[in-house]
Amino acid sequence: MSQTLIEMAKELVTELIHVHRLAPSDATSLLHRTHETLLHLQQNETAKPEMQAAQPARAVAMSWKSSIGKRAVTCLECGAKFRQLSLRHLRKHDLNPRSYRIKYGIPSSQPLSARDATARRRELAQQVRPWELARAKRIGTNKPA
Repeated sequence: MSQTLIEMAKELVTELIHVHRLAPSDATSLLHRTHETLLHLQQNETAKPEMQAAQPARAVAMSWKSSIGKRAVTCLECGAKFRQLSLRHLRKHDLNPRSYRIKYGIPSSQPLSARDATARRRELAQQVRPWELARAKRIGTNKPA
């Protein structure tokens, strides 16, 4: 694998020489620094999965009420902020909205989204009034021909 890093470093330095951003006399020192940087990045990359496996995802220390803000909702599992907690994100923690709510004692009526996003959805629903559309369709289809 170190051979691949050497090749990558060589290609980077060669490209810098070709675009005239590096004098050929400075190439050796830059090549060594680039190789060291790539080696360091590779070590960090291989160490990350081991560290993540050793440390399970820990819950963020905050109440569910304070996790739901005006513009963002904070995931109580990882601390990431979103406009809404999606099923896709919760699956990363092996949860779904129901199990997330149960785990943190969140009422089922509480949306897992920022207050602004919830208010906007409510506003749009009031404008569109989907319950009236559904009733009109139901009445229209039940009429005898």
